[in-house]
Amino acid sequence: MTQQRNMQRWRAGWLALALAGAASGSAMAQSAEGRVSPQAPADTALTLQKGEFLAGQWAADSGVTLDLLDAAGQHVRRLSDAERPTGGLMLVAPGDGRYTLRAQGQGAYRWAVSERVPLSAQRAPEPAIASPRLAALAKTLAQGGGTEDFWREIAAAGAPLVEPVDAARDRVTFLWRGARRNVRLFGGPLSDHAQLERLGDSDVWYRSFVLPRSARLSYKLAPDVPELPASDSARRRAILATAQADPLNPKAYPERGVDAFQYSSVLELAEAPPQPWVAPRPGVAAGTVEVKALASKILGNTRDIHLYRPAGWRPGASGNHVLVLFDAGPYLSRVPTPTILDNMIAEGAIPPTAALLISNPTADSRSAELPPNPDFADFLARELMPWAREQGIAAPAARTVIGGSSYGGLASAYAAFRHPEAFGNVLSQSGSYWWGQPGEEDQWLARQFAAVRTLPVRFYLVAGAYETGRGGQSGILDSNRRLRDVLRAKGYRVTHQEVEGGHDYLSWRGTLSDGLIDLIGTAPAARQAAR
Repeated sequence: MTQQRNMQRWRAGWLALALAGAASGSAMAQSAEGRVSPQAPADTALTLQKGEFLAGQWAADSGVTLDLLDAAGQHVRRLSDAERPTGGLMLVAPGDGRYTLRAQGQGAYRWAVSERVPLSAQRAPEPAIASPRLAALAKTLAQGGGTEDFWREIAAAGAPLVEPVDAARDRVTFLWRGARRNVRLFGGPLSDHAQLERLGDSDVWYRSFVLPRSARLSYKLAPDVPELPASDSARRRAILATAQADPLNPKAYPERGVDAFQYSSVLELAEAPPQPWVAPRPGVAAGTVEVKALASKILGNTRDIHLYRPAGWRPGASGNHVLVLFDAGPYLSRVPTPTILDNMIAEGAIPPTAALLISNPTADSRSAELPPNPDFADFLARELMPWAREQGIAAPAARTVIGGSSYGGLASAYAAFRHPEAFGNVLSQSGSYWWGQPGEEDQWLARQFAAVRTLPVRFYLVAGAYETGRGGQSGILDSNRRLRDVLRAKGYRVTHQEVEGGHDYLSWRGTLSDGLIDLIGTAPAARQAAR
């Protein structure tokens, strides 16, 4: 019965193969069928060219084998036997000359070669060009034209190239001119470094993405990234050697530096959510920022603490709130926290709120202290907050927000887990909840929250839609969703937001105010400000 089914399958596909060979115009299509016995094998001659690709199908009774022999009758490869009595025929000719396809054994057989592609014709198809403008350019190039008009057009309009797809999405094409070997996208809508394609042999390198019109992200382009004889991680980091702002994009973030390597370029599509608090406003009184060193007995180190006090701050006032933020450097520059707080307080969106912005004492301390570290959490609750009270900055836990991004988001949630008596609100921006203790399963902190009683802590969690994992590992987007689910199942008050952005301070400078409004916003001003 098995042999009969094999032959039935063959007969069902035989006509289709014959028609496919005819439709392709393959004059070299061949086939054979019949019966063989031990005394009477069947040979069919094939003339092949070295490197030629052959494809087709075979079917045979279990007692029949199909073999390819060279001109001297020596075995080259077996195509069919009792283990594989039917299947696809596919091979590459090992050399020029005459070959024999031999059927031998006992039973019926059929085979057909429906496709033959010489080595000279074996090349990948040109990548599909989704961008209408680039497709038109490709047509121009095929007709002998050049790229000068295209580049003048892009220089006038600004890069990236943005083309509508439908009512809610745009096609965004990142461009680079004149690289020799490769171009990679640093940042952008992929968690990995996307490769740009070259348009034929022109000076145009490109990569297109279809994005919602709410997308906002910063990016760099890296031409001619060196290929190193090194580890995968070292080869990946080599992108930093050439990553630079897009020379055709006039929008810079945070601002133009002394050279193009010092800043990023900005993509903001038409419906990117507003960031109304980040620029100084006329008539808004600025708060003060004081820098003081704080020595820790628990940690055995000393760091700078930036103390922000809003205009008119009154220590001990009943409505005072406190914001604690990690990574003081970027939260004073890339995220203009004092300006954001000035504007929000003046508008009445949040109550009077002072801030403690915590510096990292060394380049290595961040990765040692911010992932769940009991000593660091104890430093925050038992040394930093009592010291801040002495500086006139204090509020009960229910009016204290602890926050940060990446490892800082992770550290915020852990500090509240260990010390809810000090921190009653967590503002987590792209928190690194994928983290696991060395040698243990990842997403450690979510399991800790699941295992204990519900704590008096509220959460605002935000992550970017482009913060997916690599190589099958959990990324920031997925691990934030899991923590959200765990917290909600335990009865926590959780606001979870996902934005069309990446692991990016350009997004975080907007979601900082979103989180503050959610956690400590003053209604109805906060509701109005959030619109």
